[in-house]
Amino acid sequence: MAEEIKVILPDGATRSLPAGTTGGELAALIGRRLGEAAIAVAVDGELWDLSRPLFAGAKVRIVTDDTDEGRAVLRHSTAHVMAQAVTELWPGARFAIGPPIADGFYYDFELPGGASFSDSDLERIEEKMRQIVGEAQPFVREEHTAEEGLELFSDQPYKKEVIESLPAGEQVTAYRNTDRFVDLCRGPHVPSTARLGHFKLTRVAGAYWRGDEKRQQLQRIYGTAWESVAALEAHLKRLEEAEARDHRRLGTELDLFSFPSEIGSGLAVFHPKGGIVRLAMEDYSRARHEAAGYEFVYSPHISKSNLFETSGHLDWFADGMFPPMELDDAQRYYLKPMNCPFHILIFKSRSRSYRELPLRMFEFGSVYRYEKSGVVHGLTRVRGMTQDDAHIFVTREQMPGELQSTLAFVLDLLRDYGLEEFYLELSTRPEAKAVGSEEEWAEATEALRQAALAMNLELVLDEGGGAFYGPKISVQAKDAIGRTWQLSTLQLDFQMPQRFEMEYVGPDNARHRPIMLHRALFGSVERFFGVLLEHYAGAFPTWLAPVQASVLPVRDDHAPYAAEVSHRLSAVGLRVETLQATEPLGGRIRRAKLEKVPYVLVVGDDDVAAHTVGVNARGSERPERGVSLDELVAHLGADAAPPFRRSRPTAASGAQ
Repeated sequence: MAEEIKVILPDGATRSLPAGTTGGELAALIGRRLGEAAIAVAVDGELWDLSRPLFAGAKVRIVTDDTDEGRAVLRHSTAHVMAQAVTELWPGARFAIGPPIADGFYYDFELPGGASFSDSDLERIEEKMRQIVGEAQPFVREEHTAEEGLELFSDQPYKKEVIESLPAGEQVTAYRNTDRFVDLCRGPHVPSTARLGHFKLTRVAGAYWRGDEKRQQLQRIYGTAWESVAALEAHLKRLEEAEARDHRRLGTELDLFSFPSEIGSGLAVFHPKGGIVRLAMEDYSRARHEAAGYEFVYSPHISKSNLFETSGHLDWFADGMFPPMELDDAQRYYLKPMNCPFHILIFKSRSRSYRELPLRMFEFGSVYRYEKSGVVHGLTRVRGMTQDDAHIFVTREQMPGELQSTLAFVLDLLRDYGLEEFYLELSTRPEAKAVGSEEEWAEATEALRQAALAMNLELVLDEGGGAFYGPKISVQAKDAIGRTWQLSTLQLDFQMPQRFEMEYVGPDNARHRPIMLHRALFGSVERFFGVLLEHYAGAFPTWLAPVQASVLPVRDDHAPYAAEVSHRLSAVGLRVETLQATEPLGGRIRRAKLEKVPYVLVVGDDDVAAHTVGVNARGSERPERGVSLDELVAHLGADAAPPFRRSRPTAASGAQ
């Protein structure tokens, strides 16, 4: 009788199988449809190829091609096929790494003779990829020693460097697609290239090897891959929409901001219209924070190095900081990467009582991060930014309530800016880059988890993604076309108060150590501006729009009445411009609509006589004629008001 093994299924049930049964065979045994959709198998939490035999006692979960895990396997396998296609089209090409990423994949290459890819090459590569897919080449896993791996990839310097960086004695895994192509990879992969085919190569870009601008510059080909034609086409439509919403293009078209080369990479300047939007964003946030019991503070842009030595940033965050400045007093000064050490010094400037806690400090503080040039991207990844930074100091007893009220305040305010769909991500202790005891981390992580659960939102675990001083909750928001953006963060910190020896006097007249909450609501003003610009496709809601109404007299003799309309609207706080009759009316209307002005107001003979206005509201199918000026002023005044909902409780309530 053949030997049998038992494996454990996700519902806890066991299944007896002949020894040597693979994950793919198990999926087919469970059901025909599952067998057809299976793309990989999770064994004790680790993804395996379907062709690997299972072992007794394994906890097994079938991974299908319509899940995030399954799509990652599809995309990684498609990246291998792309690398094979490139090496066959360009013999002697060197290939670096090709991971799956959100909604797609990429692979980095160095072509022989310094050749470069062009956009037209993507079609040639796709054609070769489809040929490889049609050959149904199996993905065959191989295991090697490091020495064997170095020999196998002797003509591939980037692969050799990866192997040489592995810990001593670690096994090298590779995947072979016939004798024509082999790649260094941990896997897993689809059983054969026949499981692929719903893909599209999207663009070519430059990329430095391992993200280091001092290393070789490679060429990166991006692509996307999906489980079906329908899923691929839906994604390509989203890409078209995303391109139309690209904040960098809209920033230029709407004259909002720019990145002058004379200043440097990742450093933005905001033009007058962009400045108006930014001011409205910040002013509204200030008002909400003031109502919620925050106190406003300010701090300088630079500091002596010892401040960041005490905080730990020079030990754990130095790669993200600009180099130091050597000044006359022989001191090393740094541009600040964070505001938190400055707020700690404000707390320590005098003795504190428990009666002052929670103490909520808030600052629009400029910080500077030395992002590598390859990752700088418009406003969403910059080197100079303004954080809407809050640091809250609490007693241990106040901690649970303050966490919940702060998180509720964050979500409430994001909704005011027009974002409605969220999930939360809990980032835990980074094993190789953390300070403090495991017990402190466990307590802080559990406190954040409980606060997140109270929001009744999906909670996703991000293992090892916390800051060096504490775990964090990240608010992930979906925009108008379904993309996810990481926005606000809430971090719980037991370490900084210890490093800075912070104290307050408790009701027992003894000294106690406060607990610190780090909270950035926008993340950074620049990034949030870019996210909102794409979310609204440049058509900001009236309260944020740089110009809220354009008044257009049909002829020059209508200008006095147009001025009266403008004056009445300005008197109730609207931002109004008048486009005088220096060009035909149709051209002025088109210009105002291209600038995405919420209200285009036309005044002619009938309006002058009846004290009315013709209203072209953004998004409406046809203009409305003969609207009384008094009615218009009341309506636009209400629509342009910030969305403060006075009936809601402030975040401070219940947190004492």
